[in-house]
Amino acid sequence: MASHAMPAVQAPTSLTGQSVDELIFASQSLDDGTMRTQLSVPTAHCGGCMAKIERILGNLEGVVAARVNLSTRRVTVTWRQAQTASAPPLLATLNEAGFEANLLSQPDERADPEKRRLIVATAVAGFAAMNIMLLSVSVWSGADPATRQLFHLISALLALPAVFFSGRIFFLSAWSALRAGRTNMDVPISIGIVLTLGLSIYDTLHFGRHAYFDAVVTLIFFLLVGRTLDHAMRDKARSAVLGLTRMTPAGANVIGTDGSRAFRPLEDVSVGDVILVAPGERVPLDGLVLAGEGDLDTAAVTGEAMPVPVRPGSTLVSGMLNLNGSLKVRVTNSHARSFLSEMVRMMEAAEQGRARYRRLADRVAAYYSPIIHSLALAVFAGWFLDTGDWHRALTIAISVLIVTCPCALGLAIPMVQVAAAKRLFEHGIALKDGSALERLAQVDTVIFDKTGTLTHGDLRVSKIAIDEPYRAIVMALASRSNHPVARAIAANGGALSGLDLDSFSELPGRGLEGQRNGHLFRLGRADWALNPGTGESGGFQTVFSVDGELAGHFAFLDVEKTSAREAVAKLDALGLPIELLSGDHIASVSGFANAIGIAHWRAGLLPQHKVERLQALADSQRLTLMVGDGLNDGPALAAAHVSMAPSNAADIGRAAADIVYLGQDLDAVPRAVQIARAARQRVRQNLALSVGYNLLVIPVAMAGYVTPLLAAVAMSLSSISVVANSLRIPAARGSRLSRRAPAPTLVPLAATR
Repeated sequence: MASHAMPAVQAPTSLTGQSVDELIFASQSLDDGTMRTQLSVPTAHCGGCMAKIERILGNLEGVVAARVNLSTRRVTVTWRQAQTASAPPLLATLNEAGFEANLLSQPDERADPEKRRLIVATAVAGFAAMNIMLLSVSVWSGADPATRQLFHLISALLALPAVFFSGRIFFLSAWSALRAGRTNMDVPISIGIVLTLGLSIYDTLHFGRHAYFDAVVTLIFFLLVGRTLDHAMRDKARSAVLGLTRMTPAGANVIGTDGSRAFRPLEDVSVGDVILVAPGERVPLDGLVLAGEGDLDTAAVTGEAMPVPVRPGSTLVSGMLNLNGSLKVRVTNSHARSFLSEMVRMMEAAEQGRARYRRLADRVAAYYSPIIHSLALAVFAGWFLDTGDWHRALTIAISVLIVTCPCALGLAIPMVQVAAAKRLFEHGIALKDGSALERLAQVDTVIFDKTGTLTHGDLRVSKIAIDEPYRAIVMALASRSNHPVARAIAANGGALSGLDLDSFSELPGRGLEGQRNGHLFRLGRADWALNPGTGESGGFQTVFSVDGELAGHFAFLDVEKTSAREAVAKLDALGLPIELLSGDHIASVSGFANAIGIAHWRAGLLPQHKVERLQALADSQRLTLMVGDGLNDGPALAAAHVSMAPSNAADIGRAAADIVYLGQDLDAVPRAVQIARAARQRVRQNLALSVGYNLLVIPVAMAGYVTPLLAAVAMSLSSISVVANSLRIPAARGSRLSRRAPAPTLVPLAATR
């Protein structure tokens, strides 16, 4: 029924006039030469909607069949390209009929086989454990011998297939480790399972009083519960960033030199290619706008709630949504190096990284297995020599083996790391290295860069004095650099200068240098651009010189980030001393530092001076967190104990930083420290829980007071306790989008390189 369909709303990946190549890319090729395409139709609500969608799509040329599934609100269309000059306009037809529709790409529909395998194995083990425990209640309550034997046989019939089906996860892992000449935590688990099962079968066949089928299956069930939770947490931790990758189109429309357009897979698009981003499309690759204007929804990438206007010269990153306007974009990064691909790699590194605690846990777990095997063997020998009863000795040895399985220890660190990485990414913070989380929790000093970090770096020229004959030279120098100071000067000069220079170079921390007609021109720091004793800069640190003589100077205004003061206050509340290191003039740095509440600052620093300051702090046993964004900050970011940079930082800044935060909200810094400290606390609690558990239960088990069933329950509960405690990492207080920010503050400064 058409009345049930809502007016079409432009969806992230929908195209009112979809590309033939994109439709083919998102479709599955069938053996009979037809194509199968799946569409999401979220506004289909009833049988009338279903009939209408099938009818209007079935009437399109080339469509063989169209079937709607109302439960999933998806329509599967089978079509044949040979029957039409172009692909059928599936999305446009549905949009015109009032149904919102999106393409579904095939790779995203594939289920996770490991997750399914774990869930099925857990379900089988749980079913067997539940039924065997019901039978065990009667046995342990004192059933007569005939009933007890019958229940043992039924328990064996339930346990055997469950052990071989669900336990194969541990058996295969243990066998692989042993074949490689090493052990892992699945080795003692497998030995314990096999010995307990073998002893139970022996007791059943010999009409023994006790059989431990309940212990075997319960052990497997709880171990699988812990392993499934671990897998689910890792999957959940990646879901946010993988959701971003699903927004990326299957390819891009590349504009050729002759004006022709060709749809290519993202892997085949090269840096320097020009692509077209139409309204309603996601930006497929990082790039620079060459032509066109429009508004972009950057919420998925930067967390900004308001649309961001773009124009020629604006920088785009993959994942942004073009709301209006057609944009021609020059690609600046390949698909493998795009923003979204980098985020995926960061999440994987965060999960797989080896921090000191985790390396310690891995080493302990590696030595743990042979120690426990030796202990169980010693317990068996001791009890056998003392009592002469091999059955009792073996039962106690099995209990020791089960109760001391190192599952809790093995989960203690990785579960915290995964949970913390997920929590950080929920707040737009990505770890490039798993050890960064531990190092972040250790910091006792925070170092900030100023321009571009605590301020927007969107400088405005407030005063300019240039000898008129050299104005074109200044614009030629400034237009060749991407530094905030140079951009501000170039923007103030209007159209970019087309003046040619004989040579040009950019010296980080100093300025720009060019030559023309035998003269040397410099734009940058006064102490670099001017010859010693040949002139005064008038208090302006950014000057223009000709052959070392002053020929102009500049003053600027910068906009303080609205979150700067709040971030500084929160870091101070966390007990962290804060220091500001800047290359700017003393007057501007001191005024800015006092305004936002930073007591310690240093001005007029070159990149090497920042590194020297960080080294001096390290020599005095201080562990520093460096927060910076620019080309000048790369060495300092690398030299710090741990470092952070915004996602829009210069490439060298992002590469050197250990942690990247999306957008420009500085509240990400105290938020990351809070989460890292909470993760460290959970790690210590988990290690204490794991070690304390073993110190408590091992003597009791060795004394013969723990049956295999109690051992299985105790060991499983310790593992589940560790998992549950890991999930208790709290969210840092506050939301980066919920706070009402104060108006930006214009900060006067004499900016420098």
